[in-house]
Amino acid sequence: MTPPEILKPEERVAFALRALYRSYGYSQFRMSKFEEYDFYVRNKSFLVSDNIITFTDTNGKLMALKPDVTLSIIHNTRDCETGTRKVYYHENVYRPARGSHTYCEIPQVGLECIGEVDDYAVSEVLTLAANSLAEIAPRYSLNLSHLGLLSELIRRAGFPEQTHPELFRLIGEKNIGEIRLLAARSGVSEEQLLGLISLLSASGEPKQTLKLLSELCTDDGWQRELDRFRRVIDALPADRIRLDFSVVGDRNYYNGIVFHGYAEGVPTRVLSGGQYDKLMQKLGRSSGAIGFAVYLDRIERLDPPAEDYRVDTVVLYRDDTDPATVSKVVRELTAAGKRVIAAKRLPELPVWRDLIRL
Repeated sequence: MTPPEILKPEERVAFALRALYRSYGYSQFRMSKFEEYDFYVRNKSFLVSDNIITFTDTNGKLMALKPDVTLSIIHNTRDCETGTRKVYYHENVYRPARGSHTYCEIPQVGLECIGEVDDYAVSEVLTLAANSLAEIAPRYSLNLSHLGLLSELIRRAGFPEQTHPELFRLIGEKNIGEIRLLAARSGVSEEQLLGLISLLSASGEPKQTLKLLSELCTDDGWQRELDRFRRVIDALPADRIRLDFSVVGDRNYYNGIVFHGYAEGVPTRVLSGGQYDKLMQKLGRSSGAIGFAVYLDRIERLDPPAEDYRVDTVVLYRDDTDPATVSKVVRELTAAGKRVIAAKRLPELPVWRDLIRL
């Protein structure tokens, strides 16, 4: 077993997350590093970037290095008419690096729950997302939104369909001033806009935000959807959860709950996910689906632990000491679980318990 102190932060987290997901009955999904390029061309709008690394296979087919894991899992999974398939993965994807014109290899760990996705399945995935963040850092935040509720408020406000792409972008930026200007240009009054603005302004602690949501609309349909949302998040650690309706994802693919995760010590989000029934439908599937990914490359930014200079034993030898003798002593000590350094003179940095002179 690898001692945890010699692992990099992203390696330690990857091992911990794989064990966590297995403990909840998720099986590992292994996939090829590449797929046929045509598959990604048909689903380009779902990808983070249009730039895909391609090559021609020996049979003449144009292939692509995998730019996304979720698409590959759906592509290689049968439609689940009954039951639920739960898988996790530890894979690399290949995308252009942010802020540069070079490609990079991005390691990810994540999971997908595909099939009959009921309220418990959603709650379980959110619980695993929160637990994943806890493995990264003791202080974290899981920010949740609900595209169904958000879309309903937009519909009730009366925004024309053609304004929705810009509106969702402004919501993602939490740019209330520009939202008001867009509303004015679209003939949406301040009174009609009130519910949406109230929601964006009140994001925060779940209990208070849910109370506000229940007061925004009183009809049965709204209250039923809100009750489902409340049931799903009740099992989550309330002190680490924020309701934030600026978390929107891609509305063409996501529906229901979407979420982002942040960990102390990392300046950008380290986790993102949501329900993506719309994507399943676009790929001709009838199943529901929810999942998330943890971006291990961003965890590299966590401060590494201070170098540990402690050893159990220092073995001092002379110029004329037989190397076989030194090797034998070191082998015996390391086999007994000791941390050993062999040297001709006492090292300056290590702190030791035992000293053996040969």
